[in-house]
Amino acid sequence: MPSAHDSIATLVGRYDPTVFDAPTRRTRIRLVVGDGYTCDVVVADRAAALASPGARPDAVLTADADTWRKIAADLGSSMSAYQSGRLSVRRNLHVGVGFLAATSGATEPGRLRFRTVATSGAKLSTLEAGTGPPLLAIHGLGGTKGSFLPTVAALAGRFRVIAVDLPGFGDSDKPIGAAYDARFFAGSCTDLLDALELSRVHLIGNSLGGRVALEIALRYPSRVGRVALLAPSLAWRRARPWVPLLRLTRPELGLVQLAPRPVVEGIVHRLIPSADDGWTAAGVDEFLRAYLTPAGRAAFYAAARHIYLEQPHGEAGFWPRLETLHADALFVWGRRDRLVPIAFARHVADALPSARHLELDCGHVPQVERPKQTHAAVAAFLSEAADGLVAAASQRR
Repeated sequence: MPSAHDSIATLVGRYDPTVFDAPTRRTRIRLVVGDGYTCDVVVADRAAALASPGARPDAVLTADADTWRKIAADLGSSMSAYQSGRLSVRRNLHVGVGFLAATSGATEPGRLRFRTVATSGAKLSTLEAGTGPPLLAIHGLGGTKGSFLPTVAALAGRFRVIAVDLPGFGDSDKPIGAAYDARFFAGSCTDLLDALELSRVHLIGNSLGGRVALEIALRYPSRVGRVALLAPSLAWRRARPWVPLLRLTRPELGLVQLAPRPVVEGIVHRLIPSADDGWTAAGVDEFLRAYLTPAGRAAFYAAARHIYLEQPHGEAGFWPRLETLHADALFVWGRRDRLVPIAFARHVADALPSARHLELDCGHVPQVERPKQTHAAVAAFLSEAADGLVAAASQRR
């Protein structure tokens, strides 16, 4: 039986630099085995090499010896080990999962890969897998593309799923002074579609990502097939007592202000109250990666501010605009969502009588908390219109 060292050496020997765009010139990944064996892998100059544990690693991957052996022997088992909790990834999900993808040995079209896409406005970090009709996945406030890893795994057999870090978050550019409102994010996403030469896509968005998906569909209807909205952020209908103060407060304060980690952990636990410890810990790590940078904090505060300040009514208000949505829409609601109460479903039904609705026993992140139910519903909904997107993609090529 191969040792843990042999298993890890096998992984490193399979490293494929075309699958993973390491975020720094010298990226260090620490691999920990349950029996106490630990080693580092250093990625530099598009190559990976084993090294003794040294400086603080960018990512830490932990599993027992048997799991490491299975990952080395079965080229596709790393993602299933991660999803089942037998393998944990901490600190930087982009680096940890990117390393697993780059050492999987997979060569088929549609294999999982990470890359940075230069658009006309910014460099955006993406992960994607699958072939078929394209589906753009857009994360929520404070999240990253990693929150859609379960979605990529579940839907890659039917769709080309592309999860993106919005500008200001994750590994994408974080321009100081950008608007960071729904219109800005929608423009950034269409810039990404242009760079990827995709004329029309389905959209799936969670929280803020759901609001961005709606904005794309409202502003660029010809670019959108169907939209799946998971607990989407919607304009508040009740009185907003903090509006005058927030209008005077500049998001650039985030360049200097920093919240303690316990506060951040409380926020993430509120977002995902029923998720397992592995996902919650990863969510905290992903939030902190951007939030601990001045530009990331400024982006977070700016986006949160715009969510609260968005006008619900009037000629340019959100709810009158929502009534003009042409794309077929599926709304997934969490009965225990503390941020977007399920009562919003009634208002959406009034604005969009033809929209479909699914209620689940979960909080604010259905794709993580109830992945099987969420992805089964989304797959069935999107598959009804998949053929049209395939034809559009073929015409563009």
